[in-house]
Amino acid sequence: MKDSLFEEPKETNPPPASTARLDSASSRGWAKRGEQARIYTVSQITSLIKVSLEDALPGQLTITGQISGFKRHSSGHCYFDLKDENAIIPCVMWGSDFAKLKFKPENGLAILAKGHIDVYAPAGKYQFYAESMTPAGVGALQLAFEQMRNRLEAEGLFKEEHKKPLPKFPFRIGILTSESGAALHDIVDSIRNRWPVAKLFFYDVPVQGEGAAEKIAAAIKDVNKRNTSLKLDVIIVGRGGGSMEDLWAFNEEAVARAIFNSKIPIISAVGHEVDFTIADFVADARASTPTKAGMIAVPDIKEVLQQIDSANNRIKANAESAIKLSAQRLKTILAAAVFRNPLIIIQNRGQILDEFENNLAESAKSFVLNIRKLLQIYFEKILKIEPHRLMADKKISLNNLQNRLTQKTSGLLASVKLQIETQAGKLSACSPKSILNRGYSIAKNAITGKVVISPADVSIGDLITTELANENTIESKVTKK
Repeated sequence: MKDSLFEEPKETNPPPASTARLDSASSRGWAKRGEQARIYTVSQITSLIKVSLEDALPGQLTITGQISGFKRHSSGHCYFDLKDENAIIPCVMWGSDFAKLKFKPENGLAILAKGHIDVYAPAGKYQFYAESMTPAGVGALQLAFEQMRNRLEAEGLFKEEHKKPLPKFPFRIGILTSESGAALHDIVDSIRNRWPVAKLFFYDVPVQGEGAAEKIAAAIKDVNKRNTSLKLDVIIVGRGGGSMEDLWAFNEEAVARAIFNSKIPIISAVGHEVDFTIADFVADARASTPTKAGMIAVPDIKEVLQQIDSANNRIKANAESAIKLSAQRLKTILAAAVFRNPLIIIQNRGQILDEFENNLAESAKSFVLNIRKLLQIYFEKILKIEPHRLMADKKISLNNLQNRLTQKTSGLLASVKLQIETQAGKLSACSPKSILNRGYSIAKNAITGKVVISPADVSIGDLITTELANENTIESKVTKK
């Protein structure tokens, strides 16, 4: 039902054109000529617009457009715009609705959003309240999978350098899957058929549904924490086939990071050969099916036994060959002369020692004779030099040098003494003391010790010390200036 403010006035006859415009104006709240216009508050106008939108638009709308200016508030609520080439509309998505999305909204992403339009009175604008959204042209789960894979790959979680090698002969194997699923039996049968010596440890976890990812991640962390006592060599994590929704727990970030942080090597065995999950990319090895996981995890005991037999045969053959070769070498050694006459080595060494002793004695004699010859030659050369005559000549030269040194020193000392006496005479003539001998005197203030040069240097009553010749002094008292 329309609001009474929008009802047009009843007319019995069609009014002229000018009158019709006035009536139309009146219906919008404008006054006719001579009438007073109705005044509305902002809240009233906003309420009128809100009611009009509710009456004119369906309760649920699906809008397609590109996301622009996407922001997520700390409260969890999201604010963004949807736009096309001609228009734009502001949108809001409450945090409770946003938490249900499998993919991450991004700027530029084309989506289909379901919700309703309402007026936000505090800002005086209309906006679209999105209750759900899906990517346009691609499934939400597929988009979420691609976004997660790209983000974790950029962080380096898929790099080969982080993958741990699988043990060649594992004896303690952990299996994380659902007790009710067929995957557990497939994995166990595969391991038992190939490697029956292995000891298996089962950890029951949900593999689909709400909360499954968190429980799988917690189980991986728990096994790693308790591995000091469990001593597991490898862990198999997986489940059987299903839809993308069924396998989604293995696409969650919590599971991916738990696998990446595991100290124990992990084999991912999720779904069928065509199924790929984030867990497959992060794990140290991927098995296309749970059955293949057992084949990857353990060797075939038949092949191992064959390898052991082959190695045993090679060891025997090598040992027999080595024994034969050693026996031949032993025969050759026993046939040597040293074993026929063991004393021959000692006798040969004794003969070498005797020869060395003889050579040493001959060398000593020859050395002594050569030294004697050299001493004789040097003695004869010394005699030819006549050292006593040489010593006498050197002694005479030394005496001559000593006499010359004495003469030079005496002359130098006399010259220096004369210079010193001359300079002392000049210095004495300049001394104030020498002036005193000519009748002068020096007056000093007895208190300050300063030489009295002018009357200002003393005061009435001061004592004056007068120095005369030959260090004689007299004292006097100032009575007048």
